[in-house]
Amino acid sequence: MDKPSTLPSPPTAERRPYSYERHGVRIEDPWHWLRDPKYPKVDDEDVLTYLKEENAYFEGWKAKHQALLDQLFEELKGRIKEDESSVPIRDGDYLYWWAFRTGAQYRTWYRKPALGGDDQVLFDEPVEAEGREYFRLGALEVSPDGMLLATLADYDGSERFELRIRELATGKDIETVTKVGIGVPVWTSDSAGIVFCEVNDNWRSYRARFHRLGSPVEDDVTLYEETEELGFSVGVGKSHDRSTIFVSTGDNATTEVRFVSAADPKAPLTLISRRKPNREYHVDAAHGKLWIHTNDDHVNFRLALADPSDPERWQTVIPGSDRVYLTGVTAYRDHLAISSRVDGLDQLILRTYEGAEARIPFAEASYSAFFIGNPEFAPEAYRLGYSSMVTPTTVYDYHPQTGTLDVLKVQEIPSGYDASQYATERLMIDARDGVKIPVSVVYRKGFEKNGEGKLFLYAYGAYGHAIPPTFNTNRISLLDRGWACAIAHIRGGDDLGYKWFLDGKLTKRTNTFNDFVDAAKGLAAAKFTRPGRIAINGGSAGGELMGAVVNSDPELWGAVVADVPFVDVLNTMLDDTLPLTPGEWPEWGNPITDKEAFHYIRSYSPYDNVKSQDYPPLLITGGLTDPRVTYWEPAKWTAKLRAEKTDQNILLLKINMGAGHGGKSGRWERLHEVAETYGFILTEVK
Repeated sequence: MDKPSTLPSPPTAERRPYSYERHGVRIEDPWHWLRDPKYPKVDDEDVLTYLKEENAYFEGWKAKHQALLDQLFEELKGRIKEDESSVPIRDGDYLYWWAFRTGAQYRTWYRKPALGGDDQVLFDEPVEAEGREYFRLGALEVSPDGMLLATLADYDGSERFELRIRELATGKDIETVTKVGIGVPVWTSDSAGIVFCEVNDNWRSYRARFHRLGSPVEDDVTLYEETEELGFSVGVGKSHDRSTIFVSTGDNATTEVRFVSAADPKAPLTLISRRKPNREYHVDAAHGKLWIHTNDDHVNFRLALADPSDPERWQTVIPGSDRVYLTGVTAYRDHLAISSRVDGLDQLILRTYEGAEARIPFAEASYSAFFIGNPEFAPEAYRLGYSSMVTPTTVYDYHPQTGTLDVLKVQEIPSGYDASQYATERLMIDARDGVKIPVSVVYRKGFEKNGEGKLFLYAYGAYGHAIPPTFNTNRISLLDRGWACAIAHIRGGDDLGYKWFLDGKLTKRTNTFNDFVDAAKGLAAAKFTRPGRIAINGGSAGGELMGAVVNSDPELWGAVVADVPFVDVLNTMLDDTLPLTPGEWPEWGNPITDKEAFHYIRSYSPYDNVKSQDYPPLLITGGLTDPRVTYWEPAKWTAKLRAEKTDQNILLLKINMGAGHGGKSGRWERLHEVAETYGFILTEVK
């Protein structure tokens, strides 16, 4: 039973005069002071005091509901296999896999000789994380000769990763190459050097460097540094045949790629094609050709090839299609592994270099399928994953010679799960402009569509990031309590193709918010629920979605959880000193130079549109070290909501003081946060 005690009065953040003028408009921002001017260092006593008061208020709510939270946590944990492990996969002379030890928060990484031999620990995350409040492994790459290991790890949630080189024979780190790395490093062919990216003081991935092992880091060579576009980020990668290192630069809409031999990374880079606004291209190499996945002449991308000696002359291999959205291509020795989406559903195809295609079949009407990634260039079978909203994740090997799928592993749920007790549906709901929005729904059989049900609705809707209809063990805690759970595949993601993404960005951003509201109303019209019994959740840009829809349609929602929400959109997009802002302008618009973008962003920015009205119960989270959505966005939004809202509904703010954008690290700590989310909506939706 929950404790009957009532919470004390919530904290308040005082108003302090602050204003500025842009495009002839005076903007008042009395909670601007919650941004510590020394950020990323945060030591302003007033700021810290307020955040600690909010956290104490949240802890008071937790104490009141601790019994429910403990129950939820045990349910969630009971569905996780404590000694979970991956299916070993071959790479050269070794099989590689990871496993959790019973009770461990983090993975341990292993290998053993493919032809037989003892297991070897490559990297023991629990040991690395011991005594730390936060730990995240960002990358782990074994050298081509199998003797060395490169790791990138973040120790405070700031997403500035230390790149270390470990000698596998001794298990000792022999070099620290950088403390501000990011992405995935790539080894040179001779295992004597590594190419990596670094972030600057503003957390922008601005350069690719080459380090020769054993040489001073001061002698590292800069292969490429982005100087033309403030918002571009630099990345590195390697072709699947391991012959070529790619150095890319770009933002959310435009890319530019160079390449160099993996055997001689200090040679001059070769530019494939000069950047063109709103053109993306991604490259692999095999059989002496460059394989280019690009949206240059069709919104849903095409596949082209080019000769490395004439890399800008692209010849179409697979043309663009209005119906088939080409999402990715990997070049293997015998096949091109093609990922695509048709009518919002994943399609996996193997295509020979002569043009023969085989589609890997799946039986369910709604599902998610994906190539897991075979590290070898010439695998005997292709590894892939599959799940649906009722089917646990299954790992297969597909054998192209026979067309057979071998089941290697089905996700195990120790506390038990019977898929036959659950049902899933895919609805097409009319948006207000006539576009049909796909919505995936799952519920326990026996759920009555009588208009009185409780519904948990999730969406993201930005950056062309689709939310697939996949299995989630956490969701069972709601389904078994009689809830339905739904995903709204709204514009802004690329669920129905790249145009679906374009129709939710820049001057069409409000389509995303309208789609979500209309999906909720459509689910109510279909008798899954009714206004006031809908709990909603979104994070980051999905948190912006939460902020927009509580301003526009507060009466629909019974409870709202906004995780690390991007809600101070106007102020953030006006500040080009922030880490992500310049790179975000292609997504949201540049209100500094564009008056229309200024007014449009101002019209929907959640923080700027808080008003004097009733709001539903809200749980808002943030991270003090978050470089993506800075802590003051949820803090300012909470402060303004407290000052303006006219209801008595609960409003909670939780700031992780030792974590960033992804919340706490460690699998059990993350489950505690899921339990808090579910506990909040279960206690607030009546």
